[in-house]
Amino acid sequence: MSEAAAKPRRRRTKIEQRADKMEQILDAAESLFSIHGLYGVTLKDVAQQVGVHHTLLNYYFTDKKKLFDAVIARRAGETITRRTEALEAYDAKTNGKPTVEGALRAFLDTDLDLYSQGGENWKNYGVLGAQVSNTPYGAELMDYHFDPVVLRLIDLLKKALPDCEEADIFWGYHFVTAGLMLSLARTGRIDRLSGGLCDSNDFEAIKDRMATFMAAGFLAICRERQGRAG
Repeated sequence: MSEAAAKPRRRRTKIEQRADKMEQILDAAESLFSIHGLYGVTLKDVAQQVGVHHTLLNYYFTDKKKLFDAVIARRAGETITRRTEALEAYDAKTNGKPTVEGALRAFLDTDLDLYSQGGENWKNYGVLGAQVSNTPYGAELMDYHFDPVVLRLIDLLKKALPDCEEADIFWGYHFVTAGLMLSLARTGRIDRLSGGLCDSNDFEAIKDRMATFMAAGFLAICRERQGRAG
């Protein structure tokens, strides 16, 4: 028997065991919330999904909203960091002279890559984000976590469109995030409408088109406003 095979496996510490259990709880809650929403899930439902007694969840989380907040916060940091880094890198690469499509690609493509390559848990998180962003309570969470990176995108769009009215840039972002959230929801409606030509799970197809489509909208609105002013 080799030395490696004979060496006993290290027992996991209580801290490691607790971290593993917490990940299981958050994964289960994320999946259930993405299907049933905040008000359609109980702590007992999550406990049953994990295979533990519900008193264990009460030990970690005093109420359901605390668990929901933890689910949203867990992945928010990674998507914020990646998008911020992509926006900063793009700004530096263009020497402060971005294009609308380039800024949108830095923001959108980076995020879509996470959902397409991150596995089923990330897809669940995308569905959950799409769902909660359309509720007052969820919108507050979106404000808390994502406002800084969104405002960084807005800053780049202002550089790309120096003559565009600020309100039009914010409306443009409003339409961008609506398209992104609907795409993350993966409802399957586009599949049925297109007779199978499009697949709501095809994030690569979405990535190929979304920034180009949205950029054209920004440019069209700004040019129309400028034409009216002229």
